[in-house]
Amino acid sequence: MKAYEMLLLLDPRLEDDAREGVVEKAQGLVTADGGVVDNVDLWGKRRLAFEVDDNAEGDYVLIDFHTSPAAIAEIDRVLHITDPVLRYMILRREDRE
Repeated sequence: MKAYEMLLLLDPRLEDDAREGVVEKAQGLVTADGGVVDNVDLWGKRRLAFEVDDNAEGDYVLIDFHTSPAAIAEIDRVLHITDPVLRYMILRREDRE
């Protein structure tokens, strides 16, 4: 398994329960194929440098995890169609393997 980190930019208008649901969904995507979530860091709302989908703020969540490279395609596919996720980025962390 390889080490990755995923940064989610969520809609800032989400209620706490809905935000937790999206974070749990992302964690479920990682663990579905035998991956392990190492850390979840809720950064909170931050002002954006430019508007994204008419939002001047975004709610950031950083998730560190280990999974197989084949599972990344499925995580990417599901996050792409999840409405509360405005943007996301998944990076491989070679320094944490």
